[in-house]
Amino acid sequence: MRAALSAADAGACVARGVPAIEQAIANARGWNLIAAGKAAVPMAASCLALVPRPPALAMTVSPGPLPPVPAGVEAFAGGHPVPTPGSLAAGRRALQIAAATARDDVLVVLLSGGASALLESPADGVTLTDLQATTSRLLRDGADISALNAVRKHLSAVKGGRLAAAAAGRTVALAVSDVVGDDLAVIASGPTVADPTTFADALAVLERFGGISRYPRAIVEALREGLDGGRPDTPKAGAAGLAGAETFVVGARRDALEGARREALSRGYHVCAEPAPVTGEARLAAHSVLDRIRTRGTAPLAKVCLLSGGETTVAVTGTGKGGRNQELALALAGPLADLAARVVVASVGTDGIDGPTDAAGAIVDNTTLGRARAAGLGDPGGFLSDNNAYAYFQALGDLVMTGPTGTNVGDIQVVTILGEDWQ
Repeated sequence: MRAALSAADAGACVARGVPAIEQAIANARGWNLIAAGKAAVPMAASCLALVPRPPALAMTVSPGPLPPVPAGVEAFAGGHPVPTPGSLAAGRRALQIAAATARDDVLVVLLSGGASALLESPADGVTLTDLQATTSRLLRDGADISALNAVRKHLSAVKGGRLAAAAAGRTVALAVSDVVGDDLAVIASGPTVADPTTFADALAVLERFGGISRYPRAIVEALREGLDGGRPDTPKAGAAGLAGAETFVVGARRDALEGARREALSRGYHVCAEPAPVTGEARLAAHSVLDRIRTRGTAPLAKVCLLSGGETTVAVTGTGKGGRNQELALALAGPLADLAARVVVASVGTDGIDGPTDAAGAIVDNTTLGRARAAGLGDPGGFLSDNNAYAYFQALGDLVMTGPTGTNVGDIQVVTILGEDWQ
């Protein structure tokens, strides 16, 4: 897992995109920098270290507490996964910097996971309280990132291509993707790319996740007004305001998986990396992981490492504390106890933050269930029902605690299997 995180290092990701930045600013009058997301500060630091020409204006927004930022860079602390006043302050400043990017200037935008909540400027008539209530409701009801961001983009002056459209000059954006499929229109809510979703799509999301009546009136009115033509939609493909915008994915789940693969090979494992992303409700996604374990882990003398990644969701119905990686791991506790092969599974968010907790994820193995019963924890099903995986793994000492990693390429699962006759 450490090898996976190292391979997705934000600085290394930015280095891949520096040639595109240098080419863009070579003949420009000047350039400005906006970095937003959980990896904003290390991405900005890497960019400024590798590009010798300094920007005229530069800002970062990331979750607080803020790490040290390079000299001359304005730093904002925003909220995640729900926006805060700091998110709005950062959104206002980002739009100001974009507007200050003249026709013969270049706007460089560095994006990473979490930027949708961290960088915000509400649409007319929409308040921060409205956005917070809407985001919280969608997250609680298990909306995936594509659905969540379809709504966010239609309630914002900065998302869905609007940040790049606010700049008269050329825009070059580098994105570290935490989105399954690396869809540029979904990563960070696509502030520099055309948006294929519509007001109708956003309203459909509200209807699907709880029903329109459960959302703030101002949110529903804004979306319906847009549907009726009273508000401009997000810029679409071919929009003039995006003609000079280019966005590149410079880091993704594949980088972390490749780092883990190399490490496993060096330790003598036969490695199988699953190309299909692990998605859906976390406790149900655990079944696909278990199926792969049963398929690959039955041969004697086997020393196998299974790798996968993606991003699951959790529909919160309980009152406990946990995250999607912890729930996926907890759903495996019972089934792993019945396997003859020795199996260890780690499921971890590469940003080091799993849901609303200070854990990156959890580790589960054949002994988890027995150790839990010996500790008087009872059946894991009760903890799952209460969305309380954190308490279960905390009691066993099996939480993965990395702290914020400064990168985010989604979630990674690492499984190691030793056949029952392995020595």
